[in-house]
Amino acid sequence: MDEKYDAIILGTGVTECVLSALLSVEGKKVLHIDRNDYYGADCASLNLTQLWQKFRPGQEPPKDIGRDRDYAVDLIAKFMMANGELTKMLVHTDVTRYLEFKQIAGSYVFRDGRVAKVPATEMEAVRSSLMGLFEKRRAKKFFEFLQNWKDDDPATHQGLSLDNDNMTKIFDYFGLEPGTRDFIGHAMALHLEDSYMQRPARETYDRIILYTSSMARYGKSPYIYPLYGLGELPQAFARLSAIYGGTYMLDKPVDEIVVDEETGKFKGVRSGEETVYADLVIGDPSYFRQGVGAADKRKQLVRETAKVVRAICLLKHPIPNTDNTDSTQLIIPQNQVNRKHDIYVAEVSSAQNICAKDIYVAQVSTIVESSTPELELRPGFELLGPIFEKFVTVAPVEEPLEDGKESNIYITRSLDATSHFETLVDDVHSVFERCMGKGLVLKKREEGAQVQE
Repeated sequence: MDEKYDAIILGTGVTECVLSALLSVEGKKVLHIDRNDYYGADCASLNLTQLWQKFRPGQEPPKDIGRDRDYAVDLIAKFMMANGELTKMLVHTDVTRYLEFKQIAGSYVFRDGRVAKVPATEMEAVRSSLMGLFEKRRAKKFFEFLQNWKDDDPATHQGLSLDNDNMTKIFDYFGLEPGTRDFIGHAMALHLEDSYMQRPARETYDRIILYTSSMARYGKSPYIYPLYGLGELPQAFARLSAIYGGTYMLDKPVDEIVVDEETGKFKGVRSGEETVYADLVIGDPSYFRQGVGAADKRKQLVRETAKVVRAICLLKHPIPNTDNTDSTQLIIPQNQVNRKHDIYVAEVSSAQNICAKDIYVAQVSTIVESSTPELELRPGFELLGPIFEKFVTVAPVEEPLEDGKESNIYITRSLDATSHFETLVDDVHSVFERCMGKGLVLKKREEGAQVQE
């Protein structure tokens, strides 16, 4: 392994595999290493045997829930916005030829003690139980205001400014009730908590437009999801990287990040007796927790900002009160259950080719706020009905302490508690720009992702 590479990438999560493909397309010689013997790292999709090995070592999976090969259960549940940035990256890099997507059937929100559908059409909005008659009129005016907004036409601004006025002022102007603000801010704009209310309205405006344009693309819901699970995403980007000369090594332990003792700059990665060299390294935070450098002056590179608790639940029925849909996004806004952070519920089923017929996989996740993480998911569990099997994990949310330009060590961010990919894409743009010294420009292609109705 004396070969020299332009870049070494550690971990085969979605972020790392997207970056690997982008660098390979740029003509960089890339070596991609993962300590696991499967693609996907924290975003992997596991069969039944792998799932039980991970959470119930030594136990056999039940015989009555289908075959091993029927399952591809995501360790982390995430959906893609039909018009979101990750979908654009898939289309622009032509990775869509390796993947097929299915639309998520419905988007729901928990409000006033019950589950309600987030309206997908004007007819649904008129019938929605989320708002009373007068509130529907006010909400209609609010959405018309957003849809008609043109930056260069003051006549569309109604005396408001998206850049100078915060979201509270915009909501107040239209007289929207707290419950309506809740579902707009959390189920449509997908904010994690309520601090967005004090920030300029532009951010929330952009998020709502993304939601409504994604909804308009295929109807029913704004979300799409790859058949056979999220583990297909990193594998598809890995294939693209390989076409451009990228090399992959799975099941390869990473024992040390080697840096120059004088300058602190990255030199290579040691695995056992072998060291491989490159100009820079990109990796997920788990590969950098030990820090770098000599033991007496070891430099820390990552910090933990929060913890996420996630539960994978196997059900023998769809989530109650969601119209018997085969797949669902359900958001419990934080102040509906006296919390600081939202709780996310994502459900998929055999319709997405990830489990046996008549089984449903629901994931419940949130940011940990107490010393009893699993109890914090209870509002989500209570909406699921009887749970056949449950696997709970608590994982750190980590981020780099520096931008990497000095050391040539570029660290990605952990995946958060959200059930969509938009925050990941911001990270891809940021890391690409820092390590390449230029912004990522996506080439325009017209075709969309292949989506089954």
